[in-house]
Amino acid sequence: MKFLLSYLYILILLILSPKLQAQTFTIKGKVTDRESNQPMEFANIALLNVSDSSLVTGGMSDLDGTFSFETDQSGDFLLRVGFIGYENYFRKINLADKEVLNVGNLRVRPDATNLEEVVVEGVTSMFESDIDKRTYNVENSIVAEGATATELLETLPSIQVDDEGGISMRGSGNILIYINGRPSNLSGDDAESILAQFPANSIKSVELITNPSSRYDAAGVGGIINIILKKNEKTGFNGQTNFSLGTRDKYQAGINMNYGTGIANIYASYNYQDRRLFREGEGLRQSFLPSTSAFLDQDNYGENFNVNHLLRTGIDLNFTENKTLGFYVQGNFRDRTAFDQLNQRNENNLRQLDSLFVRNTDDSRTSYNIETGLNYTWDIDTLGQRLFSSISYSYDNRFQEEIYDQLFFNQFNQEIPTNRLLQINERPQSSHFYVLQLDYEKPFANGGKLESGLKGTFGEWDRGQDFFQGDASTEFIPVRSDLFSDGFNFKEDVYAAYLSYRNKIGKLGYQGGLRGEYTETRSIQERNQNEVINNYFNLFPSLYFSYDLGKEEEFTANFSRRISRPNMWALAPIFRVSDLFNLSVGNPFLQPELTNSYEVGYMKGWEKYLLNATVYHRFSTNILTRVIRLDDNNVAIQTRENANSRSATGFELVNQIQVTQWFDATLTGNVFYSEIIGDNIEAGFNNSNLSWTVALLGNMAIPNFATVQIQGNYRGPIVLPQGEIEPMWGINAGVRKNIMNNKATVSLNVSDIFNTRIFRIRTEDSRFVQDRMFNRETRIGTISFAYRFGGFKDRNGRSRDREEFEEDMDF
Repeated sequence: MKFLLSYLYILILLILSPKLQAQTFTIKGKVTDRESNQPMEFANIALLNVSDSSLVTGGMSDLDGTFSFETDQSGDFLLRVGFIGYENYFRKINLADKEVLNVGNLRVRPDATNLEEVVVEGVTSMFESDIDKRTYNVENSIVAEGATATELLETLPSIQVDDEGGISMRGSGNILIYINGRPSNLSGDDAESILAQFPANSIKSVELITNPSSRYDAAGVGGIINIILKKNEKTGFNGQTNFSLGTRDKYQAGINMNYGTGIANIYASYNYQDRRLFREGEGLRQSFLPSTSAFLDQDNYGENFNVNHLLRTGIDLNFTENKTLGFYVQGNFRDRTAFDQLNQRNENNLRQLDSLFVRNTDDSRTSYNIETGLNYTWDIDTLGQRLFSSISYSYDNRFQEEIYDQLFFNQFNQEIPTNRLLQINERPQSSHFYVLQLDYEKPFANGGKLESGLKGTFGEWDRGQDFFQGDASTEFIPVRSDLFSDGFNFKEDVYAAYLSYRNKIGKLGYQGGLRGEYTETRSIQERNQNEVINNYFNLFPSLYFSYDLGKEEEFTANFSRRISRPNMWALAPIFRVSDLFNLSVGNPFLQPELTNSYEVGYMKGWEKYLLNATVYHRFSTNILTRVIRLDDNNVAIQTRENANSRSATGFELVNQIQVTQWFDATLTGNVFYSEIIGDNIEAGFNNSNLSWTVALLGNMAIPNFATVQIQGNYRGPIVLPQGEIEPMWGINAGVRKNIMNNKATVSLNVSDIFNTRIFRIRTEDSRFVQDRMFNRETRIGTISFAYRFGGFKDRNGRSRDREEFEEDMDF
């Protein structure tokens, strides 16, 4: 297919060229693999102008590696040989005296020492490692069938999800989430609510970028998680349908369709989820306050019912071989209802009942998120000069209504009707988010590459809250409360520019870059019209080195500077009322957190084993941390403040083993020491600990039967200024079998088999000690079915032979 297009392109060039009565020159030779000396078919050979690398003519090697093409131009030229997975080969030639120039054997080297990627051939599991990221090819993840994007992330090494859906990587929660390489309209405790709308079946791969270069946004102290959605690009009409059924009323169904031609690729998908989940919790707080109950003993149980619709469609137009225009639009629609019952027992020093509050909650939420974007790619020349531009816009709208009916019982467990409370909390939210980007890449004949770009992100978030309370004095008719009702508007514009250059000197590869970002923020509190403006400029350098120690062996070192900006959820000074003894409120005066990140790594690959070891260190200033204070009325108020610093030093080891042809395993271990210095907030707010994580992913293909996958992880304690998050572990397993001549797949999995993924946190202060437990429903059994349909044709219109291309027949 590529051969025919190249042939037609060259033919058109020859037809349109002026028919001068000049001498014709023939260039011929042979392309071979430098290591195996085997001929290479379909390699691209280009004749380029020396001055600007523009294309003069070219061809493609035949099955035996030989090539031959003609030109009527004379002089000095650059001959370039290119092939995917191999280094570009360059040779200067002169066409003047000889009508036929035989350049002989052109031996190209496999790109095993490329600064961007080192792939070990002997291992075929889901995991790939690059110099600045890890890629998990999760589209074949068995243990995540029927799950959401959040639940899928929980199965990956280095990723943890807390009780509120907050996502952390290597113990750091300040991360940036990308969808298809673009910043997502996600923020704070709201991240899970959007990620939950993406079923795991819609995700192709997940990239974990632990120490991003200057090309990436500087936000995300802990790194970047880039979620790549599926988009098939095969020619012809094809697609896949899937559905799954999970225990306790969990349903998912979807369809992905694609129609591809030589000029256009059109794709569309729809996914539906209907999931019922339970959540339970316990808490015990001991207070050292006079005139209050010594203990607050709490427990709750609730269920939520989520119905999600995800629609996505787009088109890629190939105007020419080197110019592509892409357009997409995506919509997420969600309805959620929930109930919860909370029991709060106030007890004296002898753990005898002083009073009891029974708080019943009915919660309803509706939301939708619309995103659309346009991108244009121009491959300027065959040397790799490239221009990429894009613009995207997303709009998010939500409305939540919480109805609380709270009953009061005295020390004799007798209800006191006059102490009943009826509360209604209405929370409208909306946001607009624009991203404009322009990137330019310029490779050089010496192997170097220059990258530069401009980017602007413009966001505006509105959050409101109308809180009503009814008691005996209002005859239990809810009346608006000025204390808890308020509105908050937050705008953040970031203007960025970057420049980076990479090259190699012998076995040493290097990349240096600098990014500058100017940030403008403005927030306004509705009730008192308090305005906070915070504008600042920062420079973010990055430096990467790699050294080739031999075949499949490499040493790396890198440095980058990062920033974590407080989002709207952390800034909004609006009380979030879950119950009368636990409140949270934002802090509009938070400052951004800055981090210097260092990594040193070693990678060694054998035929059936990959070793990847990394030592890392992060030092952050003005860290954003949550702080809990207990007031004189025994009410815990959680907010966020800037602590002095946090440092984390760790060692991560990835072992990827191809045990047999039918079994492989990836074992990841991470040990790190964390220290928080927060005595600027309050004396004694310094804390440190040693923690660790272990993750195992095993894939076993039982011949003539099915594929089995086992995944498990353990996370050690996480340090907080006032305590720590306690350890947690879990194991998932699944089995998959192809049926119906490999056109369909049936899968069965069970997540958190032993029901051990229970979140526990201990908080200590001079005024109280608190232990809390949260258990989201994590042990879920799921059966899934997928069917692939449609035929594939090459661009000549000929049907492919089914046996020869059986692997390509799958979606």
